[in-house]
Amino acid sequence: MHEFLFWLIIAILVVDFLFEKYLDYLNTTKWSDTLPEEVKGIYDEEKYRKQQAYQRENHRFGMLTGSFSMVLTLGMFLFFGFALVDSWAWSLTSSAIVAALVFFGILMFASDLVHLPFSVYAVFKIEEKYGFNKTTPKIFVLDKIKGWLVSGIIGGGLLALIVFIYQKTGTGFWFYAWVVVSVFSIFMAMFYSNLIVPLFNKQTPLEEGELRDAISDFSKKVGFKLDNIFVIDGSKRSTKANAYFTGLGSKKRIVLYDTLIKDMTTKEIVSVLAHEIGHNKKKHVVQGLVIGLLQTGVVLFILGLLINNPHLSRALGVEQPNFHIGLVAFGVLYTPISFFTGIFMNILSRRNEYQADRFAAENYSAEALASALKKLSVNNLSNLTPHKAYVFFHYSHPTLLQRLDHLKQFEK
Repeated sequence: MHEFLFWLIIAILVVDFLFEKYLDYLNTTKWSDTLPEEVKGIYDEEKYRKQQAYQRENHRFGMLTGSFSMVLTLGMFLFFGFALVDSWAWSLTSSAIVAALVFFGILMFASDLVHLPFSVYAVFKIEEKYGFNKTTPKIFVLDKIKGWLVSGIIGGGLLALIVFIYQKTGTGFWFYAWVVVSVFSIFMAMFYSNLIVPLFNKQTPLEEGELRDAISDFSKKVGFKLDNIFVIDGSKRSTKANAYFTGLGSKKRIVLYDTLIKDMTTKEIVSVLAHEIGHNKKKHVVQGLVIGLLQTGVVLFILGLLINNPHLSRALGVEQPNFHIGLVAFGVLYTPISFFTGIFMNILSRRNEYQADRFAAENYSAEALASALKKLSVNNLSNLTPHKAYVFFHYSHPTLLQRLDHLKQFEK
């Protein structure tokens, strides 16, 4: 049985990789050296050529990094690398909790170091070449160190708690682990912007003036209590712009990138915020949180049924079953299920984006939102003509052209 599971794991990895590369290839068939008719009026000839060059370079680089990662992953399974790391972990401790922390700590740290040259090239070569990068070597290094510390403290703490629960409750651990993960997820949804974001970026309240007045006026108009409007210094890393809604209840806040404020008019910014407020008014934030928690419960339930199965551990070359080695095998075997749940979540997300666009159009301005979306896409060199199959499987948002077409019915 363990041999069957071993080759099933290999097959899942290979099929998933080949399917992703096929979708990438389909996207390349939409490339063009001439400006397509449907994007005229959004991109000019020069900007479009730059966008196409950016897409081609990212595609080639993605093929390289993806293939490298695939070879490493297959190597770890084919040559029982996970069993080796498992033996290292147990050689240092007899505690299942510590062994799990050492096991995943080695894997995560080694993976990050191996991929570090690719990260450096992506930021300081590709993003720099196309005018996006503002990250300095100092910021890059500090981000890495902070990322390791946050992952180690939060991720390690959560993992240790789950392994502890498993030791105390056995296969029925899934329910107690689900409660812990749910509480943690809700806590992070409320306080992420207060606790984690400040480690990487500075957030300052939006200063008094025309923009804040316009935002406040719109919030009052639609009955949305919004006291927390912050500006984040996204320009310290990139010229790309964004805005997002975060938090729950009294902790909800709107966060604007300083690059967004720099590139857009007041009316365009308010239209973007109207879209974000639309997500909240339509309960999309709560909906996403609830669905995510339900999915986590299902995953943990199935994990609880399989985690102690000796065939899972033996498939990775480990005779004595343990939590962390079973978790690695389960993670791959669950891939086909997560593939289909991912499709469902993307379909739901795209529907929600249309609803938020409609809210902004009906309560503020379809024209302003359309203008803002165009600016965001052009400034970020977004691909406006992705293949339909790629959009279906990967896009959480409709394409720009789809959103513009949807907004036309609300234009005055």
